[in-house]
Amino acid sequence: LPEIPLERTVELGRQRGRIGELLSVGVGSVIDLGTAAGAPLSIYANATLIAQGEAVVVGERYGIRVTDIVSPRERVRRLGGEGT
Repeated sequence: LPEIPLERTVELGRQRGRIGELLSVGVGSVIDLGTAAGAPLSIYANATLIAQGEAVVVGERYGIRVTDIVSPRERVRRLGGEGT
């Protein structure tokens, strides 16, 4: 396969708020992402959802265990390609 650069992102959760709330964040602050513990993580490649997974600890690092993969057809649909 060709060596094409790819940005991978894992999303644990999202939150909407006000600038004032963001400015009050400091070391030790806890930000509620509105996601339940154990909820699936979204895995993106170049901002396109490709899979769901769960957080795991591998040695002293975090990793993701893939639990579900978005079908190639669905990935193309989300990119605005065929079938939209």
